[in-house]
Parts: sequence; structure tokens; C-alpha cells
Amino acid sequence: MKFAVIGGTGLIGSQVVKKLNAAGHEAVPHSQSTGVDVISGQGLDEAVAGADVVVNLTNSPTFDEASPAFFRTSMDNLLAAADKGGVGHFVILSIVGTDRVPELDYYRAKTLQENILAAGPVPYSIVRATQFMEFMDAVLSWTADGDTVRLPATPIQPIAAEDVADAVAEVAAGAPLNGIRNIGGPEVFNLDELGRITLSRKGDDRTVVTDPTAGMFAAVEGDVLTDMDAHLAPTHYADWLS
Repeated sequence: MKFAVIGGTGLIGSQVVKKLNAAGHEAVPHSQSTGVDVISGQGLDEAVAGADVVVNLTNSPTFDEASPAFFRTSMDNLLAAADKGGVGHFVILSIVGTDRVPELDYYRAKTLQENILAAGPVPYSIVRATQFMEFMDAVLSWTADGDTVRLPATPIQPIAAEDVADAVAEVAAGAPLNGIRNIGGPEVFNLDELGRITLSRKGDDRTVVTDPTAGMFAAVEGDVLTDMDAHLAPTHYADWLS
């Protein structure tokens, strides 16, 4: 099959392209660097022409109140191009629990993206993943102050980016789900605990202080970002760190 992978040069997209091509498909990466702009629509018709499947892995440049507009415009443009091109399957990557954290602009934006896809003209699949292991350094940097990192005790179920790419490639190569597949890492940690594990394994002597008001994940109540009934990936956090 032929795949147009929009956002195909990023962390997940580049691996999805590699995995689909290794499986004998033709997966072509598209991004701003290849002349494709999901906001202006430049290059979209050409990018999806002849594709059996569109995989959209583009992301908003910000996590704030501007993110819903990004997803609305990009999805409207991509779905119009996919419909015009006769694409038979449209896949996006979203977040486990995204519709259960309305306090966060970015999570509302991802829910909007899902809803636009589900209401659109193309058969679809949504892959919802838990938080990426690769994002832990960024999470630590958000609330770092000198020798202290403040983190809430929000339950997190970290998943390796490579495992996410495996799941996206598998779903993209299958029949449209016209629904959602949840994927997650094999273990749940409290975020503050995960911070301590991460710093310790890296030889970083900063102290993690549990602070229920610190950072983006402070807005998350309960365990909505975890799902042990999801398709569980094989990579454990300790193995990924090593």
C-alpha cells in the first residue's frame, strides 16, 4: 500500500515511515521541509495523491489556547485533500484520556481533532497513546528551579516512542477502525516518583519535591491519563533509561 505520512520527519513520523517501508509498503514522509503546509494547504493535494492511507502526525507548535485553531485548520485541509484524492483510511495519533482533561487547552484541542476526523468523509482510525518516555526531560525542565524540581503525583503510564510508532504503523496498515485504539506502557508511576527515578538513573542530584500545583499535569485529576486495559507496549521505563 501507499502511505502519505504527514509530519513524517518527526519523532514518531520518521519511525512510522521506516517501519512501513521495511514491511514492504511505500511510505512517503511529508512536512514543511518537503514543501507541505497543513495550515495554508500548500502541497497537500500532491502529497496525498495516489495514497491509500494518510497518517497525520503533525502537531501544534504550542500547547496553549492557539492549539485548537491549528488542529481545526489542519484537519479541515487534510480531510478535504484526502477526500478529493480518494484516500481510504485516515489515521491520527492522540492521547489517552484527552477528552477527560478539559482544563488543558491542548487536550481540548486534541479532542477537537478527534471529533473533526470522526465527523469527516474518510474512514478513520485514532491511536491514543499514554505519555512518551522521551518527554520526561522536558517535563522535568518545566518546573525546575535551581536544585529542586517540583512535580505533582499525577499517575503516568510512560510508553517508548518506538512502541508508539509500531502501533501507529500496525493500525495504519490494517482496516479502518472507525474508532479508537488505546496503547500504553507496561507500568504506571506517579509523576513525582518517575522524576526521582529519572534523575537518579542520570546521576542528577537535584531533589524532586511533590507539589500538586506544579506544571501542566497539575490540572489532571485522578488516573485519567492511564489505561491498563489498553494494548500494552513491551518496553519498561528502566530498560529504556539504560
